[in-house]
Amino acid sequence: MKKKIAILTSGGDSPGMNAAIRSAARLAIQREWKVYGVFRGYSGLINGQIEELGLRSVSNIIQRGGTILRTSRCKEFETKKGMQKAAGVLDSLHIDSLILIGGNGTFRGGEEFGQIWKGQLIGIPGTIDNDIFGSDNTIGFHTAVTTAVEALDKIRDTAEAHERMFLVEVMGRQAGYIALATVIAGGAEEFFIPEIHQDLADVAERLSKNKKRGKTSSIIVVAEGNEHGSALEIAERLKKMTGNEYRVTVLGYVQRGGAPVPEDRILATKLGAYAIDMLADGVTGVMVGEVKGALTITAFRDTWEKKKELDQFLLKIAPIIAL
Repeated sequence: MKKKIAILTSGGDSPGMNAAIRSAARLAIQREWKVYGVFRGYSGLINGQIEELGLRSVSNIIQRGGTILRTSRCKEFETKKGMQKAAGVLDSLHIDSLILIGGNGTFRGGEEFGQIWKGQLIGIPGTIDNDIFGSDNTIGFHTAVTTAVEALDKIRDTAEAHERMFLVEVMGRQAGYIALATVIAGGAEEFFIPEIHQDLADVAERLSKNKKRGKTSSIIVVAEGNEHGSALEIAERLKKMTGNEYRVTVLGYVQRGGAPVPEDRILATKLGAYAIDMLADGVTGVMVGEVKGALTITAFRDTWEKKKELDQFLLKIAPIIAL
């Protein structure tokens, strides 16, 4: 049966979204389905910003960061009236399936939309935060970590040259996946993440002991959403406790940009293709993912209601290898 599908990206952009768009579009076209791109996420869906995509529409985008479909956050889509308007737009074009590329907010919207619109809905996890249950990694996570580690390597050069201590703040909202991976790959001495309690006085004591042992520079990674606040706030408190100066670098949105690394391109390509397979099988209301090397599906609601755990082994060894 020939289908008419639409693809949108929503919420925060992440490197690799374009690779997922490319894969899904080309696999659908190979099945002789009609493919449409929805521009500017749920906002574009409501306003009818939809164009047909062909094979050439998705050429030379696998290496590009961001999303060719643009993205946005849409308050109107959070209302029943907004969703009904979006459903009307899809029905007017006889589109029967919608692929949603994004994070928790995107899938929450998809879950609600499924109560109003009767077409098929499939999600693809595209967020640097890596905080979605149902996939070991999300599209963009590997690139964000690579960017953070490259920054850490450069900061360490200066830290050692000037014998200073630096705090580096990374993204992740309420999740420490980027921070933990950056700590391990970048060799940081201390870290603050939302998932575990770190006593600030204990950290200050360890830093002071390290300095007495001859360790003249240290890197501390700070995740957004940790219990002690921003890297700047932590730096001020540590200065009062230890008497040492601390420099702060906030990486911010630089972690979202840039060409996706191969891991993200491959994951996005696999998940984009698998989303098409699931549409062909009549599946709806799920996110596609990869767990332990196997392609999987997870109900939208489970992607945010079930807790995805950090790597406990890495958490255990991180303080030891930083000595």
